[in-house]
Amino acid sequence: QVQLVESGGGLVQAGGSLRLSCTASGGTFSLYTMAWFRQAPGKEREFVASISRSGSTADYGDSVEGRFTVSRDNAKNTVFLEMNNLKPEDTAVYYCARRILSRQYDLWGQGTQVTVSS
Repeated sequence: QVQLVESGGGLVQAGGSLRLSCTASGGTFSLYTMAWFRQAPGKEREFVASISRSGSTADYGDSVEGRFTVSRDNAKNTVFLEMNNLKPEDTAVYYCARRILSRQYDLWGQGTQVTVSS
């Protein structure tokens, strides 16, 4: 059974950086577009970024455009989210997900907490 496991979350001061990783165990990772979402307490889940199967195309949510960068290493079955110039409003649980169709995701990780202090 394929699983997604996120890591790299933590506590950081505003203006700082973090790098999240999401590794897939099993499956054919390179066949799927991968995405990152986040959910803050009391708020709806928010799209953060996605990256195409080859890694040639990436899309970002408006709130993170220019600060976050998504990348992947298909040889290591891993997708990354580099987060720079973090703001307190970036505080959330971050999830990676596997996309099967447009806006449809069939596999989610357990999430990793990111907390940005002011």
